[in-house]
Parts: sequence; structure tokens; C-alpha cells
Amino acid sequence: MNEASSKITVGVLALQGAFNEHVQLLRQAAKSLESSSPDNTTWEFIEVRTPQELSLCDALIIPGGESTTMSLVAARSCLLDPLRDFVKVKRQPTWGTCAGLILLAESANRTKKGGQELIGGLDVRVNRNHFGRQVESFEANLDLPFLASADCKGLSTSHSPFKAMFIRAPVVEQILPAVKGEQVEEKRREETVIAPARETVEGVARAFVGGRVEVMAELHSGRSTIPDNARNRQSENVASEIIAIRQGNVFGTSFHPELTGDARIHVWWLRQVKTAVAKRR
Repeated sequence: MNEASSKITVGVLALQGAFNEHVQLLRQAAKSLESSSPDNTTWEFIEVRTPQELSLCDALIIPGGESTTMSLVAARSCLLDPLRDFVKVKRQPTWGTCAGLILLAESANRTKKGGQELIGGLDVRVNRNHFGRQVESFEANLDLPFLASADCKGLSTSHSPFKAMFIRAPVVEQILPAVKGEQVEEKRREETVIAPARETVEGVARAFVGGRVEVMAELHSGRSTIPDNARNRQSENVASEIIAIRQGNVFGTSFHPELTGDARIHVWWLRQVKTAVAKRR
């Protein structure tokens, strides 16, 4: 990027949930990047509540919280369609944590039709509240190989397992085929909602259309600290659960990195954002 295009604006959807915590970790991550890879990039982090604020963003985080509440407030704020365009038409870098992952999925089960609207962008079906209620929340130490490239200079946690927090967390139940339009087969499932179709039309944006979904992290049942009462009966015989995925510019995690004080995933993601923005400019 040249001097005139060195500013990158990252928004955090601030309708409900842990948006402030994301902003704080983004600031930590930016400082780490400045230490490890000094250049002329300047970062701006803003809270997004309106379509006008979204239009200022090069990238976006959708935080953890209540996905149904967030979708309702987004609809009332005339933000749902701009969010879908941001993610699925313009293919801007987007990361969803917990509730954000649900909103970015193309299909979500355990959901009454009309009770939840989705943004889409990730060809997966998520199982909402997979591990149970709030009282069944837990932590797990994760080995995240993709963080090896993050170069988290100045962070005290740089060589430790990532302590992930799961609070009424979803999991990726099924990776779906990449299709044009809606995930029609998913419509036939009971208590399942799907995201509306959007087609990428911009020439530059087409370069960021993802192929298959990439699994970035799994939670292995034998290595986690999941309490017995939080284990979903449907997954008793499953050796691992998919808890982080990426498809093109869209990234999703089941857990809450923003509640840990550990900025390593934010550092890694800002590097992905920086690369994507440079390609567009």
C-alpha cells in the first residue's frame, strides 16, 4: 500500500454483545503488529451501528452475544441487507465469534422459522447452543496451528495454548457444498433457517470468493475441560467438534477470543485483513 492508502478501518458491530472487548483487543493487536512489522499502515477501529458507519469499514467483526437479538436490532436499524452485501457481495474480510458465527452461517438449526435471520457467507450448518445453557459454560486450552504465523511480538501469551471460552457456544455441525444461491437442501430440514442468496458481482470482489470451507480448529473431546453436563448427547460418540473455520475472506469461531485478554487471534486476523486490503487497492 502506498502512503495515500495506508489507513485501514476495522468495524465492530455494536448492536449487542461483547463489542467493546473486541475493540480493546484490536488495539492491542495493532500495537503488536507495529512492533513486529513496522510500516506506514495506520489502523482505525470503530463501533458500527448504522449503514453509514459500515460503509466506512474495510473489515468487520461480529461479536459474541445473542444472535437472535442482534439480527432483530440489525433489521430494525436497516443494517441486515448492508451486512449481507458487505460479506457476500463485496466479500470484505469478516470475522464472527460465537453469535457472530451463527449469523455468518448459511444454515442454522435448532431455530424456529421467523425467529432468526442470518447474514450468511460461510457454507456451513451450525448447531446453536450446542454445549447447553449459560451455566454450562467452560474453558478449553486449544492448540491453534494457524497462530504460528501471527508473530505476536510483545504479547506475554505468545507461546501458550489458547485458552478459549465457550458460552452457549455453537459448533459447525456440517460443512455444506458451495452453491450459487440459497442452500435449498437445508430448507427441508426441521427447525432450520437459511441465509438469503447474494451474488458477488464486482470484479475485485470475485477474487475473494471462497472455495471449500477450511477447518481451522477442532475441540477434541479427550483434551478439553468440558464439564459432563455440557456435553451434547448428539455428539457423545464424536471425537472432535469443529470450532473455527474460514472460507475466503470470512472467518468464524465458536468461542469468545474477546473475553480472554489474549490478542493473538486478533493479530493473526489483522494480518489477513491487511493482505486482503492491499490486494483490493
